[in-house]
Amino acid sequence: MPAITGWNWLKQGTGLFRKQPAALTTLLFANILFSLLIGSVPLLGTLLAIVLIPSFSMAFMQACLMIENGERVTPAVLMTGFRKPVLAQLCKIGLIYLGVSVLLTLLARFAVDLDQLRQVVQPADPKQVPAVAGWEFVKMFALSALNASVLIALSFAAPLLYWQGMKPGKAIFYSFFAVLKSARVFIVMLLSWFGLLLAFTVVIQLIMGGSMFGRVLVMWLLFLFVLLLQCAMYAGYRQIFGKPVQAGAGRVNLEK
Repeated sequence: MPAITGWNWLKQGTGLFRKQPAALTTLLFANILFSLLIGSVPLLGTLLAIVLIPSFSMAFMQACLMIENGERVTPAVLMTGFRKPVLAQLCKIGLIYLGVSVLLTLLARFAVDLDQLRQVVQPADPKQVPAVAGWEFVKMFALSALNASVLIALSFAAPLLYWQGMKPGKAIFYSFFAVLKSARVFIVMLLSWFGLLLAFTVVIQLIMGGSMFGRVLVMWLLFLFVLLLQCAMYAGYRQIFGKPVQAGAGRVNLEK
């Protein structure tokens, strides 16, 4: 696929969002609330929230499919990835997410002086901000890019398991190599997404300054762009693997 396909995915995702913006926004906040409630459980809450990421993501994928089919998205779609028997299988993919998250956290701990960076972002004395070598920011950016790349590479595993009936290992394999093979397409999509987000944020800051209303608008803008990225990922899945079919209606033949 040509690299410009990534921009087309973003436009297609925007088109899906415009059809039912209220339903998708409600779904996003329901996911956030559910994640916060799970994360508040002592000791295991944060770990469980990471394991359930594939289950949460399936709600958006299924919602996008419903919108494309002309169906009304209801709150019940939130439970898409939490029903048996797919829940246990999705949690196995979630364990991979957890393992990768732990490895990246350890890597960040050894590679970057997080305490020093924290003092720069939130200095004890605003007039005396500690100096940090530019190399530290480069390493932090590289780690953030690596983290985003891993999440994107695993993003198709859940829908492949749910819609194609694949086993977790096979779904992760197909997801990883599908993204790897189309890497330049995803790079264009993510750069376009980030560029638009940055441009709108700058415009809001120029117009509203540092006012409370301006900060609220920026926060809402961030939520909006998270939804657009979710819809764009569905558009990507659809083009790479074919339009999903409902359970029992047959599956896409990946051998073709």
